[in-house]
Amino acid sequence: MRPEGTTASGPELLIELQRERGRPLRAQLEDGLRDAVRSGRLPAGAALPSSRALARDLGVSRRLVVEAFAQLAAEGYLVTRQGAGTFVAETAAAAPAPVPAPQPRPPRYDFFPGAPDLSAFPRAAWARAVRDVLRQTPDHALNYGDPRGAPALRNALAGYLVRARGVVAQPERIVVTSGAAQALSILAAVLVRRGTPRIAVEDPSLPEHSVVLARRGADVVPVAVDDEGIRVDALARTEAAAVVVTAAHQMPLGVALSVDRRAALLGWGGLVVEDDYDAEFRYDRAPLAALQGLAPEQVAYLGSASKTLAPGLRLGWLVLPADWVRDVATEKRFSDMGTDILGQLAFARLIESGAYDRHVRVLRRRHRLRRDAMVAAIERHLPGAEVLGIAAGLHANVLLAEPVDVRAFEAACEARSVRVYGSRRRMIALGYANVPEATIERGVELLAQAADEARARQL
Repeated sequence: MRPEGTTASGPELLIELQRERGRPLRAQLEDGLRDAVRSGRLPAGAALPSSRALARDLGVSRRLVVEAFAQLAAEGYLVTRQGAGTFVAETAAAAPAPVPAPQPRPPRYDFFPGAPDLSAFPRAAWARAVRDVLRQTPDHALNYGDPRGAPALRNALAGYLVRARGVVAQPERIVVTSGAAQALSILAAVLVRRGTPRIAVEDPSLPEHSVVLARRGADVVPVAVDDEGIRVDALARTEAAAVVVTAAHQMPLGVALSVDRRAALLGWGGLVVEDDYDAEFRYDRAPLAALQGLAPEQVAYLGSASKTLAPGLRLGWLVLPADWVRDVATEKRFSDMGTDILGQLAFARLIESGAYDRHVRVLRRRHRLRRDAMVAAIERHLPGAEVLGIAAGLHANVLLAEPVDVRAFEAACEARSVRVYGSRRRMIALGYANVPEATIERGVELLAQAADEARARQL
């Protein structure tokens, strides 16, 4: 039994009737239905709206729709099933239904360095948080809101970042974004608009940093990184007024910015954009606080849930110096009118309940086990290779004993269903966090075979 006041209506269907043309409406409706079937907009077996619903949508009598349905049924286009409704006949002369785009088959061994263990996503805790949000969120909260983000999430983030990362964070200084990439993009747009087009990046660095900045009109300047982090003396010679750094765990080399370099960078004088991309994951070293905590009016702190929950959530944030908040919030407003509110509120619940802290601790243990498995596999299958940057993060840097031709190496990896990213002649970045322990050994073995094949082709 249907709830009182409802009718079975079926799917939406676009049919346009031109009353001013003088042609009978029923004939127009019949032509519209025939065209929908012939063109494939209504494929064989598709359900039609009920005659009552379609009549209401078109502003015509139900009798007119019933007669049109009957005519097309007589012609073989439609079939009516008692108690079920009206459908496109299986034998109708319709165009082939659109063929779904093929889904690319993922590689069996994917060493992407930028993802956590996605199988560990806290589905039950997230589902509870979403249910609570849907049950308790007032209607007005679903409207366009503060472009800085939901107050509940900004409050929760402020508390979390203070205790977990040593960030000086007030809710009014936080802008929630759709991931870290959007956060950097928005900040770059404001920098360029303010007359600061020259922005420095670490070299090597996360490739997306340079791409995002350049797409916003920045003049991107690379600055060398050594075993203490970014070379501040080289930075000073670039005449850049802003720099993007990964101070806690340099991407991709894995080094931490030394104490002396931290002091030198903060004494440099420009805006420091600190991408704290995977700092929650540390294994063999003491916690390292965010650089922002030392100079909150000089550092724009960038973080996200991509490395702790999942990249697909698209949740990121900026903690800004006071004089940047207004311009960044305005840029965010006109970028997308705000990040998904339900996701923001669910994440806030996860933080407030303690589930987020518990999840990070679980991931830290899992990732450490996978890191250890990766190191052991490299020692067995890549003799003479040196493993760098493994005290923290989600990936290991492998310095090969002998160089390889990058294109030949990556092609040989693909042929073995092994995926690697950003390889260099001597250096390979191997993500281990999202690779099950049981498959790491075989994946590294195949990777070693690919390296041998690539070297053989060079001879």
